[in-house]
Amino acid sequence: MKFNYLATYQLKDFFENNINNFEELLLSEAVNVKVKINEILQIGNIDLVNNAKNLVIYIINKKEKELQLFAKQEGIAWATHSIDLSFKLEWIQAIRRTVWFLIKEYNRLTNEQIIINFFTLEKEINNRIDDFLNSFFISYSKYKDSLIKAHRELVENLSVPIIPINSTVCILPLIGTVDKFRTNILEEKVLTEIGVTRIQTLIIDLSGIANMEVEVIDHLLKIIEGASMMGCKSVITGLRAEVVRKMIHLGCSFDKNTKTLGTLQQALQEYLRQ
Repeated sequence: MKFNYLATYQLKDFFENNINNFEELLLSEAVNVKVKINEILQIGNIDLVNNAKNLVIYIINKKEKELQLFAKQEGIAWATHSIDLSFKLEWIQAIRRTVWFLIKEYNRLTNEQIIINFFTLEKEINNRIDDFLNSFFISYSKYKDSLIKAHRELVENLSVPIIPINSTVCILPLIGTVDKFRTNILEEKVLTEIGVTRIQTLIIDLSGIANMEVEVIDHLLKIIEGASMMGCKSVITGLRAEVVRKMIHLGCSFDKNTKTLGTLQQALQEYLRQ
């Protein structure tokens, strides 16, 4: 393995220019997670490798705010799709070991200049990784608790869990079968909730819906239109190809006030900043 290095490199430059080496080393460290990467990508559209690269760049560049936000997004995404936390723990520890391996290589190439500030650097790097883990688990736990509470109410409200993220943004994760009867309940719950809590943005995640009948699609579009009339913008995430094909053949589409994004994580990244 060849490391890219110039005499003028700072540590952050060294990492950015050896990101491919980072990926190779990381995958060699995370033995159990490595075989689950594609599965996790399919389950929750979570790209472990690219997310790891982003995490390391935030850590090395001391991007504390971005690190906290990223941890919160990751926690919500993992909780939403109930991904085994043991994989996350192994993955983060593999990232930690890989980061320190690259720091050792950087130190070797700079004739051990980094040793002068080693203990300061060790504290900073490990604290940021630990802060990320702490924020991730807090976010995961809070959102998981919200999901559990919502699922409990799901039995009573025919699976229409509207989960607040902040004072103006809520998530509506739809899972399983959505039939005509359920969309009637969905209409009542969504419009009532908007009226009571003054939601400004409702993120409707459809990644858990494999297929929908024609009349269900039509009813959902009307619910979104009704929400818009009440001043609530809808954001649709996780549309499956089967549903999109039906919409194309039916000639229907979302109105101009409705935004579509590929994944729930993309929506969280955008709307948690507000």
